[in-house]
Amino acid sequence: MKVLVVGGTGFLGYHTTLRLLALGHEVSVLARPPLPSQDLLPPGVPLALADLDSMPDEELARLLQGKDGLIFAAGVDDRVVPRRPAYPFFYQGNVAATERLMRLAAQAGLKRAVVFSSYFLEFERRWPELRLAERHPYIRSRLEQEKAALTAAGSQLAVNFLLLPYIFGSMPGRAPLWKPLIAYLNSWLPWVFYPAGGSAMVSVNEVAEAAARALERGRAGARYPVCAENLTWQDFLRRLGKALGKPKPIVTLPKGLVKAGAWLISLGHRLRGRESGLDLVPFVELQTRLAFLDPDYSAVELGYTHTELEPDFVNTVRASLPTMKEDNVPKQTSISF
Repeated sequence: MKVLVVGGTGFLGYHTTLRLLALGHEVSVLARPPLPSQDLLPPGVPLALADLDSMPDEELARLLQGKDGLIFAAGVDDRVVPRRPAYPFFYQGNVAATERLMRLAAQAGLKRAVVFSSYFLEFERRWPELRLAERHPYIRSRLEQEKAALTAAGSQLAVNFLLLPYIFGSMPGRAPLWKPLIAYLNSWLPWVFYPAGGSAMVSVNEVAEAAARALERGRAGARYPVCAENLTWQDFLRRLGKALGKPKPIVTLPKGLVKAGAWLISLGHRLRGRESGLDLVPFVELQTRLAFLDPDYSAVELGYTHTELEPDFVNTVRASLPTMKEDNVPKQTSISF
């Protein structure tokens, strides 16, 4: 297929672009400037550097013309803490941008599209008592993004959604989002303090494979949760500590103390006139649960195999601590799972 990857120089979009090329697809990229690294993409990949929000419809339509498929990997995630109120920011980046892109893609005759979304949508469905979309602007925007995409696509553009958990790996020119956690694990503290609970996790290479397969054969309107392993936070931190070469005892914090810390962070946001996409105090209820996914559902549905997490734990550590001597970070680990 001829595919446009929107956000193709970001962490997920970059790896997805490489995987699509490896599978024989013809890929073009639209991304916000500047490039994170020179010569990031292979030679011959058409690259348009522009802000999607400020592009005229006519210019975006020209990029879509003649394409068969679309990957939208450019939404805003929950790490951003915009000015209060937060929802208009997340609405613009996730809902409005997706609606416009899918509408223009349908008009241009594209047949297939994949939207990178969040695994929070699975828990919004599974645990209604947490009222996730109601309480958290970011999660609300992901739910509204899905509705807007399907409405704009109509019957001629088959859109499906990857529900993505915590993702590991590295790329040229961008530090992993896990850098602060790696710095914490690498600090002088003899213990690691962390909440109870756990999460689904996946390698960036598996996300790229799932995205390519979802573009090729995903069902219109389907949600595909992507997961390689489910780990408690304690198991996760032990694995990262081993990759770092610095294992430490892990102390589980009581939920009340975690909520007190979340309240203090939220207070700091309010004093600066900002608001998180996740209301941090009620979010502790989700953070301290086992937010696990079925690892095999999407792999079977889309026809891909799991990618081992361990190498990308190591890659994440290396990219987070670029000054660390190579010998201090294990090249391979012997953990089996």
